[in-house]
Amino acid sequence: MPDRTTKKQPNNPFRAAFAALAGTSIEWYDFYAFATAAALVFDDVFFPPDMPPLLKTLSAFATFAVGFLLRPLGGIVFGHMGDKVGRKNTLVITLLMMGVASFAIGLLPTYAQIGAWAPALLVLLRLIQGIAIGGEWGGAVLVAVENAPKGRSAFFGSFAQLGSSVGALLSTGAFSLMHLFGGDAFQEWGWRVPFLASAVLVGVGLFVRLKLEESPVMEQVRAERKSDGAAVREGGGKERLPVVEVFQTSWRTVLVGIFALATATGGYYMVTTYLLSYGTDQLRLSESMLLDGLTLAALLELLVTPGLAWLADRLGAHRVVIFGLAGVIVLAVPQFLALGTGNVLLIYLTMLATRFAMSALYGPVAAIIAEGFAPRVRYTGISLSYQICNMIFGGLAPMAAISLTAFAHGSYWPAATMLMAVSALGIWCTARLRTYRVRRETAASASAAHASGAEPGAGGQQVPAGT
Repeated sequence: MPDRTTKKQPNNPFRAAFAALAGTSIEWYDFYAFATAAALVFDDVFFPPDMPPLLKTLSAFATFAVGFLLRPLGGIVFGHMGDKVGRKNTLVITLLMMGVASFAIGLLPTYAQIGAWAPALLVLLRLIQGIAIGGEWGGAVLVAVENAPKGRSAFFGSFAQLGSSVGALLSTGAFSLMHLFGGDAFQEWGWRVPFLASAVLVGVGLFVRLKLEESPVMEQVRAERKSDGAAVREGGGKERLPVVEVFQTSWRTVLVGIFALATATGGYYMVTTYLLSYGTDQLRLSESMLLDGLTLAALLELLVTPGLAWLADRLGAHRVVIFGLAGVIVLAVPQFLALGTGNVLLIYLTMLATRFAMSALYGPVAAIIAEGFAPRVRYTGISLSYQICNMIFGGLAPMAAISLTAFAHGSYWPAATMLMAVSALGIWCTARLRTYRVRRETAASASAAHASGAEPGAGGQQVPAGT
């Protein structure tokens, strides 16, 4: 009689990685569509026409920022579900939430039609997006990493990260396409099309994810939790919630992870959303030209991220991430200098160089953060690090940069300095994450050796992120 347990784990690494990629691509497509629309049209569509231009721009970016406020809540809620119920079902819920909210944004009436209700409804839908994306990244990373072969976690984990590149590529490409219909058409109805089109993408993502099985790691966690729960109940105690366990045992990892991710999140919006706003508002550069450049940069990111992640598995993920952060520091000022020249070729070259450096962060960082936490609380742990980071750096970075630019009378220097400082701090924190990982693996090896009666530390091997 065939063993049915073997049929419950059909996931090969590439299938699991593709499922992660499909979902995160859709989630980030919706998220970047909002960011692009906030930079280009939301100030005129959803706010009073007599509002001062700077205030309208800040208000539009404020609607973008509020989506980050509830991302840690989404990380806690869906992290709990992912650690207790399972990765698969949790990811299906987050995908549906994001898709419905994005489709509804495409149908929203304007300020001219319903007044103050327009920005209020926009903020509400943005908050729903924030909760959904709060639970997406952690689960997608784990689906890819926990099904990866030993020593390949950075490469397969990069597929979840590629969703950011695919989403950005589809989003900027969609907005560039809508610009072909002319400025008036774009302002009137063209900006809505990318949001409405997300319904088709959500259907594809659901089809892929519903066919996925739970990872072997999650099945093992369930078995261990069932055994531990029985022991706790016999002792008259209660099982700890995943979020409580994370803050009790791994709060340093959460804190350092937040700053290690700062450039990959807030820095990304600096070189996309803020760059788009700075180029059009301060330098009066063509929106279409900048959107085309961002589309090319997203395409480059898509192509090189897997290769850099493959390199990380061989040279060390932490080394590759630190290389990328150093590249961002070097290119921060030249990127804005190139914008000031107005030379399209020079602007595109610096855009591509900066995104190449950032691509060195996206692939390896998923495995680095995942391996920092024990499997039983991994969904909650990595979600908290990533989403708190996004709330602080991702949501506020564009607004802070715009405010600093206005304070500096149109100068880019404060924004560039902020990007360099965050990247320098990220280098130190990335090195600390490696130290914490080694400590956790050493402690786990010693505990296992003690339980088996073997000498602790003898023949210890590195524990891959998927175990």
